[in-house]
Amino acid sequence: MADPNGLFERILQWLRAGYPDGVPQHDYVALLGILRRSLTTAEVEQLAYQLRASNGSTDTDEQIRDLIRRTALEEPSAHDVRRVASRLAQGGWPLDASVAAPTSQEG
Repeated sequence: MADPNGLFERILQWLRAGYPDGVPQHDYVALLGILRRSLTTAEVEQLAYQLRASNGSTDTDEQIRDLIRRTALEEPSAHDVRRVASRLAQGGWPLDASVAAPTSQEG
């Protein structure tokens, strides 16, 4: 990544705009799934640490890493991905059109 601080700051701005009251727990799996499409696990962790610092969270580094590891094993539903993608798009996130498109697997 050429300018991680600039990218991280833009992603943080998109997250804050899409989730002004913080990311609800039910969106973690889909959000991390979307972030992992563009970022490494280490970059996702760095974003989580920065969000923690800006939100005054008391979660430890280990708690954050554990959450990321646990959610990496879960597959978000297409519905959850569309919901989270919509929130991120409202904040200005440049989403791939296929992220928010309905899938033929849902009924």
